[in-house]
Amino acid sequence: MIRPVHGGNLAWAATLAGCPASAILDFSASISPLGPPESALAAIQSHSSSLTAYPDPDYGELRAALGEALNVDPDWILPGNGSAELLTWAAWDLSELEATYLVTPAFGDYWRALKAFGAQVLECPLELQSLKAELLNELVTDDLSVSNRLLVSPSLKIPVPLTLGADRGLLLNNPHNPTGLLFAREAIRPYLEHLALVVVDEAFMDFLPPQQQQSSIAAVEEFPNLVVLRSLTKFYSLPGLRIGCAIARPDILRRWQLRRDPWPVNALAAAAAAAALRDAAFERQTWDWLPVARRELFEGLADLPGLQPIAGAANFLLVESSVSVTAIQKSLLQKHRILIRDCLSFPELGDRYFRVAVRERADNLRLISGLADVCAQLSMA
Repeated sequence: MIRPVHGGNLAWAATLAGCPASAILDFSASISPLGPPESALAAIQSHSSSLTAYPDPDYGELRAALGEALNVDPDWILPGNGSAELLTWAAWDLSELEATYLVTPAFGDYWRALKAFGAQVLECPLELQSLKAELLNELVTDDLSVSNRLLVSPSLKIPVPLTLGADRGLLLNNPHNPTGLLFAREAIRPYLEHLALVVVDEAFMDFLPPQQQQSSIAAVEEFPNLVVLRSLTKFYSLPGLRIGCAIARPDILRRWQLRRDPWPVNALAAAAAAAALRDAAFERQTWDWLPVARRELFEGLADLPGLQPIAGAANFLLVESSVSVTAIQKSLLQKHRILIRDCLSFPELGDRYFRVAVRERADNLRLISGLADVCAQLSMA
């Protein structure tokens, strides 16, 4: 089978490990281990009769729930078949500009969407080595749960030039994938004042509690050149339902609506998402769980010789390795049936970085134990 470019390909992993896909412990896809919420599952069951009718093409109930959750007028929200679908339409708009700035390393789907429409891409690389040095100098190791304060410090710059009046765009994810770094909303604002279009993908922003979020959603009303994308699949552990949304001026969303299929979100996905968005108890459970689990995983990885994790604000950690990640991944699968996300699809990172999701404590300990085993063997080889 062809090596996957996304995480979560359990069929490929099972073939390599020689076991059923159900036996794989998956750290490669950054999906919450706490969901799906019971409220979403109950909504799917109670709406089974809706399968005999087409979904509401306006998605009124879903947009109302999104509006409540995001504090946005529902007319400024467009639900989509995952944020990946909405990224496609954003890339179409970006392709009509002179060029688009892309902070690298960048999620592979950004390249897919931009290349589909022939966009001119200008790469703007993060200086990972200098960033890691800053993080190590400032990190408070006994309280990683407040590392978001560090990650939005003035020293964290967006490596994109400011050109007044330029017919150029910016595609940025915040928190950044795959590093997990969180840009301050104030760092994004100058680009809104200078560039023709700014698209901010906030797929992992909801893993931060409201008081720590650096969302750009509140700026959409002020800046007609801003589009914010949100995913509902990672936080609520619903990737199979494919659900996301865009927040932008209604004229932008109407243009996108004309480009796409009339019913991009199925009825069960719409019902489950509306229920999950109103599940305050599930939100609080996630916000209470993640900082502790992330800190323990970070410290466990940092204690292993040859591995250096980067402190991040999302539900995953990027880890630098002194030995081949391809070899680590293969050995972990074959000996321990654990799948990690290699970073070969990020050319800037190559075979010396991997990414792992934050899971529940027992799973995280199993990962650390497996890594200790295979890294020790590979280092001695």
